[in-house]
Amino acid sequence: MKKLIKDLFFILLLVVTSVAQAQDENNPWVVTFGINAVDSYPTNAVPNQFGAETGKWFSEFYNTNHWNVSSLSTLGVSRYITDGFSLSSRFSFNQLSKLGDTSINTTNFASLNLVVRNSLAKKSSTWEPFTEVGANYNWLGDEQYFGFTLGGGLVYWKNDNLGISYQANYNHSVESETGLTNFQHYLGVNFKYGGVDTDGDGVYDKNDACPEVAGLEEFGGCPDSDGDGITDKDDACPNRAGSAEMNGCPDSDGDGLSDIEDACPNRAGTAQMGGCPDTDGDGISDKDDACPEEAGAAANNGCPWPDSDGDGIADKDDSCPELAGIAANNGCPELPQDVIETLNTEGTMIRFKAESAEIVGADSAKVIEKIKGILESYPTAAFVVEGHASSDGSSGYNLKLSESRATSVYNALVAAGADASRLSTASFGEDKPIGNNDTAKGRKINRRVQFSVGKE
Repeated sequence: MKKLIKDLFFILLLVVTSVAQAQDENNPWVVTFGINAVDSYPTNAVPNQFGAETGKWFSEFYNTNHWNVSSLSTLGVSRYITDGFSLSSRFSFNQLSKLGDTSINTTNFASLNLVVRNSLAKKSSTWEPFTEVGANYNWLGDEQYFGFTLGGGLVYWKNDNLGISYQANYNHSVESETGLTNFQHYLGVNFKYGGVDTDGDGVYDKNDACPEVAGLEEFGGCPDSDGDGITDKDDACPNRAGSAEMNGCPDSDGDGLSDIEDACPNRAGTAQMGGCPDTDGDGISDKDDACPEEAGAAANNGCPWPDSDGDGIADKDDSCPELAGIAANNGCPELPQDVIETLNTEGTMIRFKAESAEIVGADSAKVIEKIKGILESYPTAAFVVEGHASSDGSSGYNLKLSESRATSVYNALVAAGADASRLSTASFGEDKPIGNNDTAKGRKINRRVQFSVGKE
């Protein structure tokens, strides 16, 4: 019998060694070495081969007076098969020297268990409680029998690979006359192999969504640097706490746009303005608007175009930026009828040498300058310089003379600075007198120039 137990022990040791060498990163192994204590005081209702009085349920569970303890007598191996579950095999050996309070002849007791273990903790927990259920094959003296086992315990993992475990099992014999139904306790040292944890975060690579970066188990092994509950790999702003609605980014100004999409993250704005405000409502965001409080044009950096004369027409479109005018006249003042009357009054004061187009007199020069000033007040208006003559001489001569006089005034105005492009001439000879040609006074005022509105 001893030889058989010894052979089985070494066979199991060989199996453990081989499976330890066959580790893989997807299914880590745990090998356990330890001691066990067998309470051989029977708990089954029918006396076994020892003929002793049976005990009561659980009254023996921690009755250490009835324990048979054997050192370095347990060897187990477990392989994780899926989340929370592992398949375990355990061999234990003991020598029974007492049955309850009664000393007996030393009897060898060995058990080989095959169980399914369920971990009640997260994979990376330091403390790992567990339960297990399975079957066993036992050797009691010269007898052999089958049974089943039910137990539970706790593992304290000092690090990823080393732990200390304690567990207690209820072993039930299916052969009451030859078998032993009892409690058995185990204390062992656990060595975990085969689980690869590249980033050292306690989550094996096979279960780690971020195997190269240390993270948290609740996030599948991925980090959450800003602590907003969104893993860095799914977080558009991994270093700033945000919300799931904003893909992990904050919305500092609360305008519905995340800070990384918001050109003005600290000032509430609109999506149309890229998250920036448009205070003056001119369609240009305040950050790009040189005049954010005053509606303006994009071409002028958001500012209104200057209107120097205040006529509502921007200087850039105003032909008379210094004179208030009307849009119909390109921003220039409308030409009133009294202006023509003024010009004509002034025109009659220009003096010509008799039977000549030569302008004479200091007063005539002053009149020319005054007329030029009036013309400049209406820079978009066109004017016609009309030449007139008295009835002295022939009508042909008078027509030619009136033409020359109109040209003389035209030239004098241009020489004074008037815009030649807005001036033209016309001659009427003696056809439009304003005085009586039968008198010297009448003929004098008929020798004149007048002005009329021309075509631009």
